[in-house]
Amino acid sequence: MNLWFTEYQNQNLTIGCRISKTLHYEKTPFQEIMVVDTVQFGRMLLLDDVIQTTVADEFVYHEMITHVGLNTLPDPRRVLIIGGGDGGSVREVLKHRSVEKVTLVEIDRGVIEAAKKHLPEISCGLDDPRAEVIIDDGIKHVKEHKNTYDMIIVDSTDPVGPAEGLFGAGFYRDVYDALTETGLFVAQTESPFFNRDLISRIIGDVRSIFPMARLFLANVPTYPGGLWTFTMGTKRYDPMEVDPGGIPVMDTRYYSPEIHRTSFVLPPFVKELVK
Repeated sequence: MNLWFTEYQNQNLTIGCRISKTLHYEKTPFQEIMVVDTVQFGRMLLLDDVIQTTVADEFVYHEMITHVGLNTLPDPRRVLIIGGGDGGSVREVLKHRSVEKVTLVEIDRGVIEAAKKHLPEISCGLDDPRAEVIIDDGIKHVKEHKNTYDMIIVDSTDPVGPAEGLFGAGFYRDVYDALTETGLFVAQTESPFFNRDLISRIIGDVRSIFPMARLFLANVPTYPGGLWTFTMGTKRYDPMEVDPGGIPVMDTRYYSPEIHRTSFVLPPFVKELVK
């Protein structure tokens, strides 16, 4: 079979994967959801024809958006995840024994149901007793929960459509208010090759609100350019001062004490974005 999915990243760039089977399709009030089986990356979740995650490389993204921040905090107990309906971030957060409750706020129930049916290795934490799943607008939830969470994870889609409001200074101010006095947040902030202006703006916004802003990197093959950024805003604790020897041993495939530190080593062209 010579059937291909093509993601049109911009007018000059596409990403293509050969598909062996279409497993799921639906159109919700928010977006089109597809799960396909690809030859190269296995099962893949698509939202509005944009790759969200695959069973082959999801561990990189989900480990880095969670463990870097959680291991920066001395005793995280309550964690909020905005978006992330596939459940991968929930699965990783639950690896931390100190976490008493992780709340997932996803606007589209269809994403959760598709992931539970077709991506069980990713969504397996959603039924854990410590996990709370709320179908709601994450922006609204943050506004309504002041001084509640030790860590907030913004596991969003690209800054278009339902997720557009998750990339603005007003939202980051609400995130600041929703965190406890020593809390921090981490957000995925796109590609340093293709979203340079966006990353510079986000770092500037976070610096204007939080005492400290940090950018760190990971390599996710199915995301445009492969190299991906995450932005952290923290009220007290510096992730670059974490003692690697104090990071607990966890079942991870990408994140490690060494990666925790080296992920903050930025190539010169990325450093330019955070000046």
